[in-house]
Amino acid sequence: MGTYYLTVFSQSGEKLLDTQFDASTHAEAKEIGKEKLDKEGYAEHTHRCVSPNAKLVLFHR
Repeated sequence: MGTYYLTVFSQSGEKLLDTQFDASTHAEAKEIGKEKLDKEGYAEHTHRCVSPNAKLVLFHR
């Protein structure tokens, strides 16, 4: 298990969401990240989710 970091940005580059969560796999982290984005209404904003070793797991521009 590791801590993943999810960040959402506005078009001007301002952070709209900066949160972390635990997941067992990259696939699980991707699903959790998508759920959080949908719940907060940020699915269409620029976002990224990175693993504990800084691997990009989820990205949308």
